[in-house]
Amino acid sequence: MPGQPWLDTKGERIHAHGGSVLHVDGTYYWYGENKEKSAPGTGIWHWGVRCYSSTDLYNWTDRGLIIPPDEEDESSPLHPTQLLDRPHIIFNRDTGKYVCWIKVMTKGSIQRSTVLVADSILGPYEIVQTWLRPLSVSAGDFDLVVDPHDGKAYYYFERVHSEMICADLTDDYTDVTGYYSTHFPQPQPPFVREAPAYFARDRQHYLLTSGTTGYYPNPSEAAVAKSYHGPFTVLGDLHPSDASRTSFHSQISSVFRHPEKKDLYIAIADRWLPRHLEHGQQAHDAFVEHFAPGRDGDEPMEEFADVDTTIADYVWLPIRFEGDRPVIEWRDEWRIEEYS
Repeated sequence: MPGQPWLDTKGERIHAHGGSVLHVDGTYYWYGENKEKSAPGTGIWHWGVRCYSSTDLYNWTDRGLIIPPDEEDESSPLHPTQLLDRPHIIFNRDTGKYVCWIKVMTKGSIQRSTVLVADSILGPYEIVQTWLRPLSVSAGDFDLVVDPHDGKAYYYFERVHSEMICADLTDDYTDVTGYYSTHFPQPQPPFVREAPAYFARDRQHYLLTSGTTGYYPNPSEAAVAKSYHGPFTVLGDLHPSDASRTSFHSQISSVFRHPEKKDLYIAIADRWLPRHLEHGQQAHDAFVEHFAPGRDGDEPMEEFADVDTTIADYVWLPIRFEGDRPVIEWRDEWRIEEYS
C-alpha cells in the first residue's frame, strides 16, 4: 500500500531510504539509508546502510547493516553525523565484486563520493575510495547503470546546482574514466534536476528526475534517449494526474524492472515528510526564494529544523506507458499478480 508505514517480518519499520532493489539468485534485496536514529536534535544523519530480503516483494526480512556507521572516526564519510545519502550497488561480473557508491554532502554545497566493494550483496564492504570528486566536480544525487550485454557501467549524477552528467565508469566500476556527457543545464535550484533514476525499455534509455527542493517534494520529470549519453528529450511530468504537483508527495530514488513480468517497472520513491502532505506548493515557493540570485545558498533553511526522517514512508507505484511516455498514477493498493 503506497504511502503507508511498511514493516518488516519482525513488525519493525523498514529503513531503506534513497535506495534500490537488486534481484540475486531468486531473492530480492532492498537496501538504502538507515534513518532509524535520525530524529530531530540527535545530530545523527544516518545509521549506515540497511538491507532487507524477500522472495515475493511483499514480505521483507531485515538482514541488518550491510555498511555500518563508523562511530569512532568523525572524519570518516561513514560517521553518523556525515550527510551520507543514496547508496547504489551494482555487480561487476568480471571482478565478481558488488560495488557500492555513496554520496556525502559537506559544507559549501560540496558533495563527494565514497566507493566500497564486497564479495556478497550483504557485505562486508571495504572502502576503496573516499572523498572522491568525480571529474573534479561536486557530485550530488546519482544512479549507477550496467549494460546487460557488454557489462559497461555508467554513472548518472547531478553536478551540484548545475546540470546532469553521464560519466563512463572504469572497468572495475570504482572510478570514472574521464569520458562524459552533460544534460539538462539549469541556472540554479530548484530548477536543477537531481535524484536521477534510470531504466531501459524497448531499446530506449529513460531518466526520471526531480527538482532540487531538499526533502520537500516537487514534480518529477521524465526524459528519453536512444543512447546512454543522449541527447535526451524531456517528456514532462510523470504524474500528470497529481493536482498537488508533488509527485504524490514523494521523490523517486530508483526504478526496478521485475525480472519475471513482461512489462512491470516499479518506481521506488520516498515520502520524506508524511506529516507535511499539504505544503507542497508552499515548500516549492520557499525554495525558489531561498535560491534566488543574491541569496547565500548555504544558509540553513528553517523548514528543515523539524524534519523527522525516522518516520519517512515509501511510495511504490507501477509505471504505465503511453507510447514511449512513462506515466505514474496513484493507486491506494495494487498487486504484482495483476501483471503477466
